Amino acid sequence: MGSGLSKIRHSKPHDKSYGSTSQANTGVVHNRRIQEPAAPEAQFSGPEPLPHSPDTILGKPYEDVKSHYTMGKELGRGQYGIIYLCIENSTGRQFACKSVAKRKLVSKTDRDDIKREVQIMQHLSGQPNIVEFKGAYEDMRFVHIVMELCADGELFDRIIAKGHYSERAAASVFRDIMHVVNVCHTKGVVHRDLKPENFLFTSNDENAIMKVTDFGFSFFFEEGKVYRDIVGSAYYVAPEVLRRRYGKEIDIWSAGVILYILLSGVPPFWAETEKGIFDAILQGNIDFDSAPWPTISSGAKDLVRRMLTQDPKKRITAAEVLEHPWLKESGKASDKPIDTAVIFRMKQFRAMNKLKKLALKVIVENLPTEEIQKLKEKFTEMDTDNNGTLSYDELKAGLAKLGSMLTESDIKQYMQAADIDGNGTIDYIEFITATMQRHKLERFEHLYKAFQYFDKDNSGYITVDELETAFKEYNMGDDATIATIKEIMSEVDRDKDGRISYDEFRAMMKSGTHLRAVSSRSLAHVVTIRRRKIFS
Repeated sequence: MGSGLSKIRHSKPHDKSYGSTSQANTGVVHNRRIQEPAAPEAQFSGPEPLPHSPDTILGKPYEDVKSHYTMGKELGRGQYGIIYLCIENSTGRQFACKSVAKRKLVSKTDRDDIKREVQIMQHLSGQPNIVEFKGAYEDMRFVHIVMELCADGELFDRIIAKGHYSERAAASVFRDIMHVVNVCHTKGVVHRDLKPENFLFTSNDENAIMKVTDFGFSFFFEEGKVYRDIVGSAYYVAPEVLRRRYGKEIDIWSAGVILYILLSGVPPFWAETEKGIFDAILQGNIDFDSAPWPTISSGAKDLVRRMLTQDPKKRITAAEVLEHPWLKESGKASDKPIDTAVIFRMKQFRAMNKLKKLALKVIVENLPTEEIQKLKEKFTEMDTDNNGTLSYDELKAGLAKLGSMLTESDIKQYMQAADIDGNGTIDYIEFITATMQRHKLERFEHLYKAFQYFDKDNSGYITVDELETAFKEYNMGDDATIATIKEIMSEVDRDKDGRISYDEFRAMMKSGTHLRAVSSRSLAHVVTIRRRKIFS
């Protein structure tokens, strides 16, 4: 279920499909994850007891998933659940199992969301480019969703790895995306969170099939009915979602944003802050002047314009997109290579700014005691089991005791925003990072101390080797992170001298370009305005 970012109403098991749940969720100004001791829910020892008359979420008797599948290694985890590799006992085939902890489904809405996700996956299973649904099981502690394993990375990874890239290649990929949208709409489903991260490949084979794997925010729609929940990811959200009056047309807009990125390497609506992104979306000015657009065909630009039409009633439909002359298999898309800068931009856009996340942790760890004493006391009060982390339940109860009027969806947004390492709990450092006023974290003395931490040899610059050392010191030096250090460097190193100066570091820390999902109120409102009421 979708990335990370702040969600509203349907902000539930957002355990990004197994390909990207783990360490990669794009995050809020600061991102997530702490090392969590092995949680009880991560252990699969012995069968679950099956009560006689269970009050089940799925509406059927409890059933032990382990009687059908053997659980293997963990593939990823999110706020609500863990995704495992699993092996079907009868055939030896490999699948993915998303195990959602029922204790974290605290409201009827949460339970309904899980049930609806299962229903939608069942409803769409068997369709081309949609992950195959194998089954759903429920026991006393979990709901388990077993599905096809898509283990070979995301859409952008595949494009970047291939090297050669043309309009025809982009059209081929985009046809598959639009087949998904068309099937969803034909079968009465709005996806509501289309973005490249949700499209994975079944294998590393050259002809592997790309499939959409995440239906965490999808819903069955009724023609003519107006929907108002604000859900999605910032760069891809349609203007009518921000205006809180929308229907299935929002998927066309999101797909249009993906097409723009496929052709140029950057999103069409870009700003340094989330508010700036939303303002740009509402204004709807599309840049076709900057490179590589002067060399992109008029047919491709025409399709982008039709998909990014502000008025949803005038926007092209999924079926019409598939019939567009540029997109048709025998259509007009050129095989001439697109500017190589597009691949480079795509790589940068995809790379998460892990340096900023780590820098925020360094800053908070070195703040003077007097600056954080009150927040430290609040954290201790909330941490009722004294394990050094806040669960969702502890956060909810703690905010209530402080007189908070936050709704459940607001609390979930706060949780997702604060959970930098995305492991489902908030540690002390994450709590301070999220609740302290941002301008205090960005004071010169704090930023400079953080810079000095990375600048191990006091040369006045941060090098690639120093970045790698720092990530390893904070146990963030996994292979995926180390592999993206060059992308991190290229994103921050503005003068391209192969190192990061203090000015470049400071500019990076003050920027607000991290992907964030949309909420009913700006996440900044939840974490900043409400924080001032509750934590000051």
